[in-house]
Amino acid sequence: MSNLLKQFSRKIKLLVVLSPFMLVGCASQIQSGNVYRENEALRSQAVEMGIVESVRNITIQGTNSGVGGATGAVIGGVAGSNVGGGSGRILGSVIGAVAGGVVGQKAENAIVTRPGLEITVRLDSGSLRAIVQDADTYFSAGQRVRVVTQNGKARVTF
Repeated sequence: MSNLLKQFSRKIKLLVVLSPFMLVGCASQIQSGNVYRENEALRSQAVEMGIVESVRNITIQGTNSGVGGATGAVIGGVAGSNVGGGSGRILGSVIGAVAGGVVGQKAENAIVTRPGLEITVRLDSGSLRAIVQDADTYFSAGQRVRVVTQNGKARVTF
């Protein structure tokens, strides 16, 4: 039984070490006006010119996979099981799992949430478009820009 417990303990330690890397894999993809994915290269895009009417800071919330909460619950449960003895260990495991799950979920939320911009552009055609993208390039009202569109996805660039 002691050998089985040592093997389990090694696996939990490995999970603790790897969990941050698992969460990074869940992070949302960049949605920048300056970053193109490989499958977007060498494709024709529609370009329209316009003037920025307004820029608003927003938050882009990625999709939570649940890995953060699950990993936190496992780690918290194992850590809590080392508290006390007998029924105290069970209670420690339960409390540790719940607390770890909450902390893990908050950590995953922080990883998949990032600052963005809602850029409203008056196109030369007269139509008004609002495009949301990562806040890695800053625009200001009155600035001349390009709106580049491909497969229904648009980005604002200089």
